[in-house]
Amino acid sequence: MQRENNSSLSSAASPRVRHRKRSNEAIPEPSKANGGKLLVDDRNKYKSMWIRTYSTVWMIGGFALIVYMGHLYITAMVVVIQIFMAKELFNLLRKAHEDRHLPGFRLLNWHFFVSAMLFVYGRLLSQPLVNTITSDKFLYQFVCSLIKYHMAICYFSYIAGFIWFILTLKKKMYKYQFGQYAWTHMILIVVFTQSSFTVANIFEGIFWFLLPASLIIINDIFAYIFGFFFGRTPLIKLSPKKTWEGFIGASVTTIISAFVVSLFVFFSIVRQPHLVRS
Repeated sequence: MQRENNSSLSSAASPRVRHRKRSNEAIPEPSKANGGKLLVDDRNKYKSMWIRTYSTVWMIGGFALIVYMGHLYITAMVVVIQIFMAKELFNLLRKAHEDRHLPGFRLLNWHFFVSAMLFVYGRLLSQPLVNTITSDKFLYQFVCSLIKYHMAICYFSYIAGFIWFILTLKKKMYKYQFGQYAWTHMILIVVFTQSSFTVANIFEGIFWFLLPASLIIINDIFAYIFGFFFGRTPLIKLSPKKTWEGFIGASVTTIISAFVVSLFVFFSIVRQPHLVRS
C-alpha cells in the first residue's frame, strides 16, 4: 500500500509532458511568397511573351474583323461572351451531390437565361432587325409579329420557368434549390445589365463601343508590359503575377490613350460628321 501511495504521489508531482503534433504544412519559401513567381524572376518569360504576343495579334485581328463586319456581328460577339460568363457563374455554387438528385435542374438556369435574353435584346434589336430584313416579306412579317407580342412571349416564358422550378422542389433540398434560384437571378442582373448598355451603345454608333473596348485592350497589354519589365511588388494573392508596377503603368497609359484617341476621333468627326452614327 505504501509503495502504491508513493507511486501515485510521484506521478501526480511529475508534470505531464505534452507532445505537439508536427504540422504537415510546408513553410512557404520567400521566393514563392504571394503564390508564385513574378514575371521579372521567371526564366521562361521571353518564351511566354512571344506566345502571348502571337495570340494577342490574332485576337486583335479577329476583333477588328468583327467590328468591320458591322453592328449585328458585334452584338453576336457580345452574346457569345455572355454565354461563357453565365456558364462560369452558374458553376460557382454548384454542388455535384445535390445536382445528382435534381435531374434537369441545370437546364432550368439556361431557360431563365434565354428568357432574359429575349426580354433584353428583343427591346434593343427590334428596330435594327426590321431594317435589316425588309427585302424578305415572309421574314419581315414573322419578325414584326414577334415584336408585337414580345412582352407576352417573355412573360409566359418566365412563368413557365417558375412553374418548372416549383414542380422540381424536393424535400431536404429546398435550401439548395432556392439558393440556386436566387443565384441565377443575381447572375442575370449582373450579366444583362452591363451587356444591355453595351449593345445599346453599339447601335448608337460603333465608336461608343470601340473606344471603351480599345481602352480595355490597351490596359491589359500595358499591364503585362510594365509587369514584365518592372514588376517587383505583388498586387493581390488572387492573381500572383499581378504587380503594382504593372497596375500603375497600365492606368497611366490608359488615361493618356483615352485623351489621344478621343482627340483623334473628335477631329475625324469634325471633318466627316457622318462617322458618329456609323
